[in-house]
Amino acid sequence: MVEFLTSQLGVSIILALVVIGVMLGSVAYCIFFERKIAGWVQDRFGPNRVGYRGILQSIADGGKLLLKEDVIPGHVDTPLFILAPAIIFLVAFVGFAAIPWGGQLQLGENLVDIQVAKPDIGLLYILGVASIGVYGVVLGGWSSNNKYSFYGGIRAAAQMLSYEIPLGLCILVVVLTMGTLRLESITLQQTEYWGGILPMWNVILHPLAFLVFLITALAESNRMPFDLPEAEQELVGGYHTEYSGLKFGMFLLAEYAHMITASGFIAVLFLGGWHFPWIAWTQPEATAWYAVIAKMLVLAGKITFFIFLMMWLRWTLPRLRFDQLLRLAWKGLIPITLGLFTLAVILVYVGRQQSLPWALLGNAVVLAIVLAAAGLSQVEVTGRQANLPSIRPGPVSTGTART
Repeated sequence: MVEFLTSQLGVSIILALVVIGVMLGSVAYCIFFERKIAGWVQDRFGPNRVGYRGILQSIADGGKLLLKEDVIPGHVDTPLFILAPAIIFLVAFVGFAAIPWGGQLQLGENLVDIQVAKPDIGLLYILGVASIGVYGVVLGGWSSNNKYSFYGGIRAAAQMLSYEIPLGLCILVVVLTMGTLRLESITLQQTEYWGGILPMWNVILHPLAFLVFLITALAESNRMPFDLPEAEQELVGGYHTEYSGLKFGMFLLAEYAHMITASGFIAVLFLGGWHFPWIAWTQPEATAWYAVIAKMLVLAGKITFFIFLMMWLRWTLPRLRFDQLLRLAWKGLIPITLGLFTLAVILVYVGRQQSLPWALLGNAVVLAIVLAAAGLSQVEVTGRQANLPSIRPGPVSTGTART
């Protein structure tokens, strides 16, 4: 039994159970913290009644969803209606498997990885799993037989098709720079330093790719300002309009679980994962149990930062119109990422893929070209706008009776 617990398989099983438990607890309190952040942004208290300063509010909300009547309307396609939240919930909780959580741990004579799985294509695994989540959204909208739900599902599909392209191109930039698809290898390469001082994080090497990836991660998570599939003011909730009870709760939990996985993915690709510069416990050679805990806390801190950033943006930025959302992807982000991909190819060809001056110069050139092209392009005018007559204010009636 001891040999099994100290083997890679035993550690992976224990880690999977621990991470799933932590994520299930975290997604519940993500809702609490989002409401607290909303109160902070809007200069009010937020949840402050259930428990000490509202700390038990998430438990009360979960109990309400569990005890609420689970209504299945008569006009829905029942099998698909039930399957949709199950798909999106399951997909949200399997993407974490390839994320390296804490480097390596020395257990007796065994050196095990603090990682559930180590596939050779771990990066593509997370990308593929994340893209499957849209099927749950589309099925939920289609099976509801509701026009608002159907519009939400179609919007989700169009949004995924648009933002998967710049997302994939940003990932290709990292793959070309690192030369691998293994997330643990990408993390290890970022533990080195330029000049012995500056950490070789990809956010420093490719800041534009990091910014675009963050924007596309918001769109993939259906977060503001890209929450068009469930816009309450337009679609009354969108794809989950007809859902109630536990099924509605599964959609909420899946959204926050996807935020956690996306934040961990961003941290691993661009911020060194579990690595924190100049701290001995977070270096690759530190394999003691306390060093592994320190590395896991570092990664948890980075994930918490990105979750806070996503929540802050929700209550700060206005929602885009759907045509603006698609225009941003096809006319803004895709040209930028194509330029960054071309830059990465050139740097690999000349053997300078991890040269900081060359990479920053290339990022500046790409940004200048895109801004120049945007400045030269003319503003589109639709036919309806072009045919609008000029409206001039007429004389103001005083309401005086004629004599």
